Amino acid sequence: MPYLLHLRGTREGTTIHNYQQPAKKPGGGCLKLLLLGVAAPVALLVYVLIGAGSRDEQSLAYTPAGTPSPTFSPGVPVQKAEEVLAEVSTPKPTPKAPGIGDVVRDGKFSFKVTKVERRSVVGQGLLAKKAQGQFVLIHVTVKNVGGKAATFSDYNQKLFDSKYREFKADSGTAVMLLKNSNAYLKQINPGNGVKGILLYDVPKSAKLTTLVLRDSVFSAGARVGLR
Repeated sequence: MPYLLHLRGTREGTTIHNYQQPAKKPGGGCLKLLLLGVAAPVALLVYVLIGAGSRDEQSLAYTPAGTPSPTFSPGVPVQKAEEVLAEVSTPKPTPKAPGIGDVVRDGKFSFKVTKVERRSVVGQGLLAKKAQGQFVLIHVTVKNVGGKAATFSDYNQKLFDSKYREFKADSGTAVMLLKNSNAYLKQINPGNGVKGILLYDVPKSAKLTTLVLRDSVFSAGARVGLR
């Protein structure tokens, strides 16, 4: 502790107080500087190592969102790459479209195409009519599966070929020359059905592919393949 040197003067009763610091031991300041010089690099090295370790843990723990973690079950063989490529490259079979003999439905009606035939002439004698190309007669069974009476009309049934050309039924010729065609404005009560014939005059070279059968002109229709 600092000590006090107390001197009393004789002149005019003056008292003089003199404070002095104790002498410092030699070498104390150099030792502190040396310790600070060693401690600073060590602290910096520890900080760098801790920061690097935390970054490594974060990088290992990070998984992008939506990335499933691989799981392995004991006893389950790992699928070979060749098998995976074979599954990807092999196309899956598409469902077979309805065809002749299959029952389809649109609205209040169910339809079943039973036979397709071709003729150059329909009718007999003086009433016979020759086709511009060839007549295609499509035999179909129509049943009312709804709850109210409905009218079946060949006008609503559309025929298409491989060139996507649309053919309309020849209603007049069917009514006049086809016996029991039952295809023009035929009213069918619920639960009843009729066997009708749809008549089309198409080019001889036409490759017919699809018949669209419809409850009405506003319905989507049910497709039947003719190949």
